[in-house]
Amino acid sequence: MKEFVISEVQAETAVLVGLITQTQDERKTQEYLDELEFLAHTAGAVTVKRFTQKVNDPNSVTYVGSGKLEEIRAYIEAEEEAEREIGMVIFDDELSAKQLRNIEKELKVKILDRTSLILDIFAMRAQTASAKTQVELAQYHYMLPRLQRLWTHLERQGGGSGSGGGKGSVGLRGPGETQLEMDRRIILNRMSLLKQRLADIERQKTTQRGNRGRMIRVALVGYTNVGKSTLMNLLAKSEVFAENKLFATLDTTVRKVIIDNLPFLLSDTVGFIRKLPTDLVDSFKSTLDEVREADLLLHVVDIAHPDFEDQIQVVEKTLADLGCSEKPQMIVFNKIDAYRWVGKDEDDLTPASKENISLDDLMKTWMARRHDGCLFISAREKTHIEELKKVLYDKVRELHVQKYPYNDFLFDKYEEGEL
Repeated sequence: MKEFVISEVQAETAVLVGLITQTQDERKTQEYLDELEFLAHTAGAVTVKRFTQKVNDPNSVTYVGSGKLEEIRAYIEAEEEAEREIGMVIFDDELSAKQLRNIEKELKVKILDRTSLILDIFAMRAQTASAKTQVELAQYHYMLPRLQRLWTHLERQGGGSGSGGGKGSVGLRGPGETQLEMDRRIILNRMSLLKQRLADIERQKTTQRGNRGRMIRVALVGYTNVGKSTLMNLLAKSEVFAENKLFATLDTTVRKVIIDNLPFLLSDTVGFIRKLPTDLVDSFKSTLDEVREADLLLHVVDIAHPDFEDQIQVVEKTLADLGCSEKPQMIVFNKIDAYRWVGKDEDDLTPASKENISLDDLMKTWMARRHDGCLFISAREKTHIEELKKVLYDKVRELHVQKYPYNDFLFDKYEEGEL
């Protein structure tokens, strides 16, 4: 009898490349590469090496300098000789068609940039017709200016012009450009169809939102992977998918929540991220309409993340771009159970860094900074959740009375034993 051995599927290996520039120091570049590595992990790849280069501006032809590109190529070849094949090289910024073409020609492996990696994750995460349509539209937006790269096998091989066309051009004149224009037309037609489909879906969603009754709408917003879905499950007693990966939630989920005698709608939205392409934001406008329609924004922050203050700025900027910065907001610092700090010795006179600030000091700092207050919780450990519910109840009730003064949803509260 034959024995069948099922071998474990090996994850693709990835090399990351980032730049240290005048506007992005080495610490910031490493933070971005940490996030890029997390993105690669979410997509199913394992990072084996990082390359950085200090430059004034990205090289318009190859992103990094020729010397650094040669160094990356030598590393890939050495790994291949050692039978450790490199699956892809991922760049931390969006690459132009020319940069992609030149880098691929030099490295001879799959080349991705941050945008294409995010799009790949979005395509993997999309579940509903709306999300799938939005992802496809964003992919076409990304692909359209890069079509030339897809037809390099039909480009003219030699220089010169006229009927000669140069060495190697026989049989290659015309079809490349014809196919390019044909593909461009097909993609533009497809994009037009997808936009129409999204408009139809949006009309359905608008009708659904109109049928939700006279209830206050609260939207969970925040950076990706800060624990919004976990908090949603806790407040709504639902089973929204939650995972320690970026963009675990792509489709907006709306649940009815009742705290004491007050019902309201709570929505979990797609997380934001640094360097999120404009085309992607445009494609997901219908998903983000839940944020626009909300009466109250619950901004969830991962306080255990070393760069959480920058993440707050990214979210606030995205909300401003969506025209939502003036909406009532509450800030909720999540994951206090994972917060770590290093105490300083009494005789250490050096200035305290972020790593030396205790959670108590951080709480006092932020509570003083935000006059409207902020909350510190752990959704996973259910720490301070009752306090959050009380504050949320007061805020939603205040908004409810303002917006629906004659609504009969609110009913009298009775203490146990009064009836």
